[in-house]
Amino acid sequence: MNEGIKNVPLDKVPLDAAHRALGGQMVPFAGYSMPLHYGSIRGEHLAVRERAGLFDVSHMGEVNVTGPGALAFLERLVTNDVSKLSPGRALYTVMCHPDGGIVDDLLVYRDQEGYMCVVNAGRRDVDLEWMSQCRSGHDAQVTDVSAETALLAVQGPRAKAIVQSLSSVADLDAMRYYHHHFGEVAGVPVRISRTGYTGEDGFELYASAADAERLWSAILEAGSPHGLIPAGLGARDTLRLEAGFRLYGQDIDEASDPLSAGLGWVVKPAKGPFIGSEALAAIAAAPPRAFIGMKLGPREIPRHGHPIYRGSRQVGAVTSGSFGFTVGAGLAMGYVEPQCATPGTELRIQLRADPLQEAAAPVLALPFYKRPES
Repeated sequence: MNEGIKNVPLDKVPLDAAHRALGGQMVPFAGYSMPLHYGSIRGEHLAVRERAGLFDVSHMGEVNVTGPGALAFLERLVTNDVSKLSPGRALYTVMCHPDGGIVDDLLVYRDQEGYMCVVNAGRRDVDLEWMSQCRSGHDAQVTDVSAETALLAVQGPRAKAIVQSLSSVADLDAMRYYHHHFGEVAGVPVRISRTGYTGEDGFELYASAADAERLWSAILEAGSPHGLIPAGLGARDTLRLEAGFRLYGQDIDEASDPLSAGLGWVVKPAKGPFIGSEALAAIAAAPPRAFIGMKLGPREIPRHGHPIYRGSRQVGAVTSGSFGFTVGAGLAMGYVEPQCATPGTELRIQLRADPLQEAAAPVLALPFYKRPES
């Protein structure tokens, strides 16, 4: 999960000093110095599942799309149907190359005057260049506001109570999943979004970078009686793996398409042509591979790149693998030949070549974990 490059200066998020003061183990990720953990990945993972965790994800990119042609531009750019969004709603989608390869996955928020796209940090420059190329012929403006935007995520079963205690929004319970409002949290103007990347209920708070430390400190203080703790990239990765969420650069990339990646639900050909729609129509008839989940034993930890076998023949490879602290087992996601993707199919993952170590890895329907109904 380390996307950093050695000897290249790293950008700092607005809360860099706060993370270091809390003892955060800082690592390079997507060009930024980010906290991997503050205590232990396991402890932070379980805190989010059982109570609440506070993440700084200000490295993510935010791009405003405005103008009379904004909707037409986005409908051409992404696979999901942006026209279905009313102000206050959001959707998950991908944008593709003409051959169907995924440029990036992103969230699109609908505002009164336009849209905000949230893109992956490591793809921001690529995305901006791609959006600039695709904007030709559309009366739309694309503005990168990443540097001036901080993003905090409060996740876990007690997240709602914590944010509600600080929020000007009267009833956060009435805010549905993938909806958002503008208001204040701890007196800080924010976009409050009921979204997240952990598989738990929670909120993502977009604020001015200048207000990041004030907001961070207020949430930590208000959350302390609820058992909230700060959480880093390590727990974010293990939580999203249990929830079956894809990670760009590991599970999806320019060489993968959304249909093979199990993201066909964000591809809406009925809305009309979009970049990659012709290629995806051809792929839909016979996807070249399938994306699956696999569960191993409690002492068997798969990693990215480990080969997957059926019998003596390699049929795929792991894209994401780790230990699932909630489910108590090694977990893997990856691509295999389509005929090997049925849940219950007996596969094996080669964990080590010398000495040879393999683990049984039956196919399991994703996600590995679903939060209990409240």
